[in-house]
Amino acid sequence: MRAILAGGATGGHLYPALALADKIKRRNEESEILFIGADKEVGAEIVGASGYELEKICARGFDRKNPLRNVGVLADLAKCGGQIRRILAGFAPDAVIGTGGYVGGPVVREAARKGYPTFIHEQNVLPGVANKMAAKYADEIFVAFEESRAYFKKRDNIKVTGNPVRRGFITAGAVNYREKLGVDGKSMAVLFFGGSQGAERINEIVSDMLIGVDQLRDMDIFFITGRRAYYDVSRKLTEAGVMEGGRIRLIDYTEAIHEYYAAADLIMSRSGALTVSEIAAVGRASILVPSPNVTNNHQYYNAKTLSDHGAAIIMEERALSPLTLADELLKLKANKQALNAMSKAALGQGKPGATDAMYGAIVERVGKI
Repeated sequence: MRAILAGGATGGHLYPALALADKIKRRNEESEILFIGADKEVGAEIVGASGYELEKICARGFDRKNPLRNVGVLADLAKCGGQIRRILAGFAPDAVIGTGGYVGGPVVREAARKGYPTFIHEQNVLPGVANKMAAKYADEIFVAFEESRAYFKKRDNIKVTGNPVRRGFITAGAVNYREKLGVDGKSMAVLFFGGSQGAERINEIVSDMLIGVDQLRDMDIFFITGRRAYYDVSRKLTEAGVMEGGRIRLIDYTEAIHEYYAAADLIMSRSGALTVSEIAAVGRASILVPSPNVTNNHQYYNAKTLSDHGAAIIMEERALSPLTLADELLKLKANKQALNAMSKAALGQGKPGATDAMYGAIVERVGKI
């Protein structure tokens, strides 16, 4: 199979595409994969490190805060149409898959106009603008959540596949990561993180909570701060004396985050689409704090896919404080039965076969592996 994958500009768009690319290559080593990305996009480094070829186009996202800047964006959009057509003609794909963002939409549109089989994948409950526009050009639409159906005009070509997650999350139960990471016996272990780049408000609240609430000192804590905040958080906690004893493990960034998911009894995080899907894949109770800085509050709706099934507690940032967070943690610490029930409910929402489902649908449509 010759496949083009296009998406950007966040990891939420990129990682599902990489998971699908890896699946295609595992099934047929002779398959050829081409990624299309944007100029000056950080994701280019990730694609290159994964061993895939990348073509760049001049697409840019719209500036919602300053509409006057969008004159240049529209000019680049017109220009990138020609770039995409040249790439399509040169590569001659069997399938073109868009995973959202300002790159995926134009690529799917141009591919459909040239008669190539087209697919899109939407990671969030609320579809992004690019995918809603690209949906009319797609032969099939893959969505992560059943709730997404309501937001597309055409629904007879929608398949609920889930979000592809890295294999480490699916196989995490096969390894005793609690032992590997040094969790103390039957201690409650909690993972705090705000995404790969960290989240300033979560770092602040968790730090203040660990300093101010003595009842948490007998827990095993994994606290992923993001690289930019690591030094400041480390200094703050060290000066307060709470790092003594080794029960709090401070981490700046890790590619092996599935190990910390699996070692934890409870995860406190943002509710990006992939994070929610990863939590479900591992089957862990969670406290989810939707980012208030995203379009249409879409992280809240992602979080609801777990909270509506009793798998997560949603705490909106405006109501979050060191004391309110500590109160929820201590309630769960005292109620192991409730914690286990949340974990079981989360696992029930997992879709470990997401990548296989997408790959199977593409093969069925294009007739090639």
